[in-house]
Amino acid sequence: QVQLVESGGGLVQAGGSLTLSCAASGRTFSQYNMGWFRQAPGKEREFVAGINWNGGLVTYADSVKGRFTISRDNAKNSVYLQMDSLKPEDTAVYYCAADVLPLRLRVHQSEYDYWGQGTQVTVSS
Repeated sequence: QVQLVESGGGLVQAGGSLTLSCAASGRTFSQYNMGWFRQAPGKEREFVAGINWNGGLVTYADSVKGRFTISRDNAKNSVYLQMDSLKPEDTAVYYCAADVLPLRLRVHQSEYDYWGQGTQVTVSS
């Protein structure tokens, strides 16, 4: 069982920055691929960014490429999402997720096994 707890959300003006954190329980965090997803009101949950088990491979949705950076610290059982140049359309609940069978870096939510409770990010114009 893996428990994920996100933090760092909040209200920020357009053009500002936020860093989200996700703390994971368990001793095998370093074996998992991790992802960030988001869900805006009335919309489907969508992939934002993913990182493989050792941080050597990352991937981003086109909508955030060049503005967001995913990273991880396996010693701290944590994954991060640095969000810069935020736009009002980035407003959503952000979730981290764990893929415990990391055969490849996945982008579909159905392929992730564990989820956090989410943290709200609101970007004002």
